[in-house]
Amino acid sequence: MTTSTAADVLLHKGSGLQVVVGLGQSGLSVAHYLANQGYQVAVTDAQAAPKLANQLPPEISIRQFGSIDAELLQQAARIIISPGISLDTDAVAAARQANIPVVSDIQLFCEACTVPIVAITGSNAKSTVTTLVGQMAADAGVNVGVGGNIGVPALTLLANDDMELAVLELSSFQLETVTNLGAQVATVLNMSPDHLDRHGDMLGYHQAKHRIFQGAKSVVINREDALTRPLVADNLPRVSTSIQAPDKGQYGLIIDSEGQTYLARGTERLLSADKLLIKGRHNLLNAQAALALGELAGLPLDSMLQTLQQFSGLDHRCQYVAKVTNIDYFNDSKGTNIGSTIAAIQGLGEVYAPKDGKLLLILGGQGKGQQFGELTSFINQYVSHVLMIGEDAKMIEQHLRSAKLSEDVALYQCQTMENAFATVPQVTKSSLSQVQAVLLSPACASFDQYSGYAARGEHFIQLVNQLSMANQVV
Repeated sequence: MTTSTAADVLLHKGSGLQVVVGLGQSGLSVAHYLANQGYQVAVTDAQAAPKLANQLPPEISIRQFGSIDAELLQQAARIIISPGISLDTDAVAAARQANIPVVSDIQLFCEACTVPIVAITGSNAKSTVTTLVGQMAADAGVNVGVGGNIGVPALTLLANDDMELAVLELSSFQLETVTNLGAQVATVLNMSPDHLDRHGDMLGYHQAKHRIFQGAKSVVINREDALTRPLVADNLPRVSTSIQAPDKGQYGLIIDSEGQTYLARGTERLLSADKLLIKGRHNLLNAQAALALGELAGLPLDSMLQTLQQFSGLDHRCQYVAKVTNIDYFNDSKGTNIGSTIAAIQGLGEVYAPKDGKLLLILGGQGKGQQFGELTSFINQYVSHVLMIGEDAKMIEQHLRSAKLSEDVALYQCQTMENAFATVPQVTKSSLSQVQAVLLSPACASFDQYSGYAARGEHFIQLVNQLSMANQVV
């Protein structure tokens, strides 16, 4: 679709034309923001009829749909690219070659934002930590805006004139076009292979993530993961987290003589782990990260600890669903990469291992170029059955077997979630079964079979509920 002619477009050359590439939620927010600022704005999208086109401001008449318009991009004073569109797209790459600035909505936000920013990225747990820090701020009486990759476009937060603090979840796609974010506190929570199909290799992925530290006034690092440490500015104030005992002034875990685990800062025991509603070692790290970020943002510790005890986690992130025939079911559909699934396996595995329990893992979808053999040691330790679904299921099985999967772990090719649920009763009904929990943590994208991870998770919950009802009838 085109609502202006090429001649019309050429009239705007050299007039400071702002071209928005991609008309998703973030692109729509950019279009509204720039139009309200008085800029001349054009929009282009590869879809012939973008769903949000009818929500564009009426004064935006230049709408080039059906392909990303290379000619239009060459006329831009600045291009604002949506995170879902690769910088290697031909039209975008050509514009960059012509030295036309390409930025994201996050760049516009940080240039306009006048309040401190808490900036959060990582391969996993971004949404959990972002939500938790936002809730800590709100509970402490701070007028806080929470947005970014979490689903609320960052630019919409600027409509709140009374905002005192901005908490942003940022993806590698958003960060690769951000310069000098200037956050009050920034963190890379963890690093594991993800989006290598977009970034090319771990170096490219690492470089994108670490742009979050540009201009930061303080940082939080994970002592378990050297890749979370900024490579420069060692003189910045920093606080660290770990599953080990903490050093002075740092966060970590203290285990007492009776085996009880505590969140701690230095030698001070802050909170017993059994007071948390969120479970697993990975969530103990998430809790520490939120406390450290909040500390560097000036939030009061007592209030943060109160919030932490009331926080039940997010949907589709190691979410407890139900117990059916003495087996617990957990929905971790948001586990779309290997690192996230390792965290879920290890976190829940350690809960059931003392009871001689094992996990049944549902794995698979679109693999995104990952090496699934990295899961093997964790599966060997905590999992007795793996049910594989989705487009790359057979490839995943090959990776696991090549990485010396234990003979004690049974693999099943199920293709679909329904087939997986038909298989669960077959493999758990034996009196010898050690399965005490079923975990959906696919380590893969969902788009081969679902509209997104949320739809996949809702389907899992639906099938658990059906299984529960069937067993009640029996």
